[in-house]
Formats: sequence, C-alpha cells, structure tokens
Amino acid sequence: MKHIVNMISALMLCVCFYSCNKILEEKSDNKLVVPTTLMDLQSILDNASRNVFSDPGEGEVSSDDYYLSEKDYMSLTSEPYRRMYVWEADYIFEDRSNSWTYSYASVYSANTVLEHIQDIQRNSINGNSYDDIKGQAHYLRAKAMLQLAALFLPAFDEQSAQSDLGLPIRQHTDFNIPTTRSSVMETYQAILNDLEQAATLLPITPKHMIRSSKPAAFGLLARTYLWMRRYDQAEIAASTCLQYFHTLLDYNTISNTPEYPFNQFNAESIIFSVIGMPTNILQPDMARIPDDLYNLYKDGDLRKELYFKKNNDGSVRFRGSYSGNMTLFGGISTNEIILIKSESLARQNKYLEALATLRELIVKRWRVGYVDDTFTEGKIQNADQALAVILTERRKELLMRGLRWMDIKRLNKEGHNISLRRFIDGKEYILKPNDKRYALAIPEDIISLTGIQQNPR
Repeated sequence: MKHIVNMISALMLCVCFYSCNKILEEKSDNKLVVPTTLMDLQSILDNASRNVFSDPGEGEVSSDDYYLSEKDYMSLTSEPYRRMYVWEADYIFEDRSNSWTYSYASVYSANTVLEHIQDIQRNSINGNSYDDIKGQAHYLRAKAMLQLAALFLPAFDEQSAQSDLGLPIRQHTDFNIPTTRSSVMETYQAILNDLEQAATLLPITPKHMIRSSKPAAFGLLARTYLWMRRYDQAEIAASTCLQYFHTLLDYNTISNTPEYPFNQFNAESIIFSVIGMPTNILQPDMARIPDDLYNLYKDGDLRKELYFKKNNDGSVRFRGSYSGNMTLFGGISTNEIILIKSESLARQNKYLEALATLRELIVKRWRVGYVDDTFTEGKIQNADQALAVILTERRKELLMRGLRWMDIKRLNKEGHNISLRRFIDGKEYILKPNDKRYALAIPEDIISLTGIQQNPR
C-alpha cells in the first residue's frame, strides 16, 4: 500500500495541468499499481501530507490578520512571498511548489478514489465502508476546490458569477482531456454537488478527526454558502451541522501555562487539518498581530490570554491555534459554525435569534464573573447592530485560520469598504476594496503549461 501512496505522491507535481508531453512521460507510472480494494482507496485518502497538512496559506499571507516587521520582510528568502505580502499583481508563487499544484493533487486523489470505487461491488458486508470512502472522496474534492476558489477567484457575485472566470473542474484522472476554466457559478455548483453527496454518504462520527464526517460536510457546506452570500442556505447548513456536533470548549478550563494552550485534537474540532503553505512567513516568531486587532479583546475575555503572547519588543504573536503547536489550524470547528449561523440569522433580520446563538459561544470565552457589556440587555436593538457585533466576534474568534482573506472579499461585496495597507522601506502599499488582485494570479508555470487564461490584473 505504501507503493500506492508513493505513486500518487510522484504524480503530485504533474497533476492535470502540465503539457501533454510531460503528462505522457508520467502516465506510465500510473500503470505500476492499481488500487483494487477499499483499503487501498482509504490509504489514498489518508495521505496526511497531501490531504491534512497542506491546506493553502496564501490567503492568510495576503490578509490583515498579521504584519511583518521591516527586518523580517527583508529577511524573506522567497521573492514570490515578498511580492505576495505587498499584493503584487504577478509572480507571487514559486513554480511547482504552491497551493494550486498541491490542491489539485488532492483533487486527483479524490478522482482516483471515485473512479476505482466503481470497480468494487458494494454489498451488505462492505456497505458502510464503501459509502464512507466515497463520501470522503467527494468531501476532499470539494474542500480542495473551495480553498482554490478562495485564493484564485473573485468574491462570488450572483450578478456576474455566470461570466466571471472560475476554476478548471477536474472530475476524472485522464490527463489527455484539455484543461479549461469554468465560470465562478459552475465552480461553486461543483463544490455544492460534491458536498451534498458527501453529506448523504458520510457517517456522523468518523474513525479519526482527520477524516470527514456528516457534520464536517454540513460545516463546509455552511462555509460555502456563507462565501456565496446565500445566508438562508448557510443558516440551514450550519444548523444541521450543529444538530450532529455541538461541542464547545469552555476557555475557563484551558490552562494559560503551556506555550500552545490548545490540544491538537480538541473536542471543539469537527475535522482537523493544518495550513501547510507557506512554511515560514506565518510562523509566530515572524507574524505579529496588529494593535487594532489585539485591542478588540477586553479584560475578562480569555481569548486575550490564550490566543496571544507578548514578544520581547512589546509586539504580540499568535499562539491560539487548534493545531496545538506553531502551525495554523485549517479545519472546521464548532465556533466557526456557530458564527456562521449567527451571522446568517442577523442578515435575515432574525437578530434576537442571532444574538442568542452568539451567546452560546461568548459565555465559553469570558472569565467567570466578567460580563461583556456589549450584550447588556437593550443595547442591541436591531439587525444592523447585531450584525456589527457578530462580525467583530468573528474577527476575534477566527483569526489566523485562513478565513480572513475570503471574509474581506465577501464583506467588501456587502459594502464594508475594507482597504489593506502595508508599510515597507518608507513606501505604503494599498489594496483597495474589490481590487482585481483579490483573485490571486495563477502561477505562471501553470499558465505556460496549460494555456488557460490568467486572472485579470
């Protein structure tokens, strides 16, 4: 079985998007071994280095959850990441070693499983495992495509989604089929289709937290609908997820003593994964938390103690990852789903229900005996006020999770007018609302090898 995993890994860098000649050179490797059992297919899905520890981080690199000191910026050895940090229009990815390549490798793994599982007969003995594996493959493909959409597509807009450039949709392992870009609408519909299949097939409780489950599928469905700004459907998906999984950590029970306070597979995590790219720029010894973000946390808010630690120079670093170490959590957890439900309710003018949902989270985040005066009775009197509070709590709760980039994009579509600024060597760099650079440039080697259209710059 290790040979199967090694074979798939060897194909990772050529997945779907290299020229026909390169693909034909690699295709002979595909004949070396063919997965023939459910165990073989599960092993492909359990390739942790591919599917668990390599979530894209380029959106986080581009966001305002952190900043680099000028010294640390100048010390970066990767010119593409230096360009990405200040939102240059192009050449922001290393050739071959980037999240486009790695994410489509996961798509290829999912397609391999979905193709070969058709050759295995489902019966009364293997039925549960069969459905579970098929559901995991649909989930993996949807997850990879949604992460790519967050990086490389503009914010979803119902008015233009049919014409805006989307992703190449690969639902097969045949390298000979030409690569073309779909529309944004088609991309999101493919994601929704996969998640609906996954939600039907997956078990409620997975054998391990790195594997997908029914609540994970509904959780990712809720995230997808939120990013599409279809808030009624986001609420339904989030509510369904919480019916299956509703565990919240009480931060009053979390020790502040460890360097990283949260356990790796903690009880609030629905599915576990880690942001793997890039490997240095987001590490806590470089990524500093902006003062305006840190100052949102009031005395009595336990997140101020558990999420952050002061550096020797007085700046603040993040240490609150649910990965349990310096890497950043990229999975889905109950707190995110509660916040999706709360925001979605507020956007439907159900603000009292939205605030009641939010309180479930807040009571677990404040020190016993302290009161967040934001929730003083009568202080919030309408949906707009409730939404402002909810979005602030989302900002405080979910930083450094790879979610902020897409939040900025969708909130600017809602009229929030968020501009981003960096200061390097006396020069100010600005990314204005709805700038075309919010859809990151597709790696130039991919454009060269496939001939697909680059994102408008």
